[in-house]
Amino acid sequence: MDSAEKMKQQKQYQDYVKQKTPVHNVWLNMLKAFVVGGVICVIGQMILHYCKIKGMDADIGAGWSSLLLVLGSVILTGIGVYPKIAKWGGAGALVPITGFANSVAAPAIEYKKEGQVMGIGCKIFTIAGPVILYGIFTSWALGLVYWIGNVTGII
Repeated sequence: MDSAEKMKQQKQYQDYVKQKTPVHNVWLNMLKAFVVGGVICVIGQMILHYCKIKGMDADIGAGWSSLLLVLGSVILTGIGVYPKIAKWGGAGALVPITGFANSVAAPAIEYKKEGQVMGIGCKIFTIAGPVILYGIFTSWALGLVYWIGNVTGII
């Protein structure tokens, strides 16, 4: 194979890759994420406001708001709606607490056919596990820094 033929193959391959690579509009994706995340937050705020109207303490209302958002996310994941919202809204649907609930519920639903232990039990935290691990580790590390600061009188 001579160099001219190699160059032609390389050009064909680059054209093929360019044709198959999806083109994303960053501004449109950011707008979609903003809208979806905003709607989720507005729903949470509406629940919080409703709890306040009913005379609940702010902490109790926040707990109910979180609980109902997680429940809604899991139900929508179970019926196949939340993945469509997440696909359209991107990070706007994946960042709030509803996205975390979706990341736990989706593997449970996907692997239930493999059984309770080897399917759901082993796979349920495949996506959420690293978030939990690093969240706990970061909390521990910051707590240690805070404790050392208190002991030494810096804080």
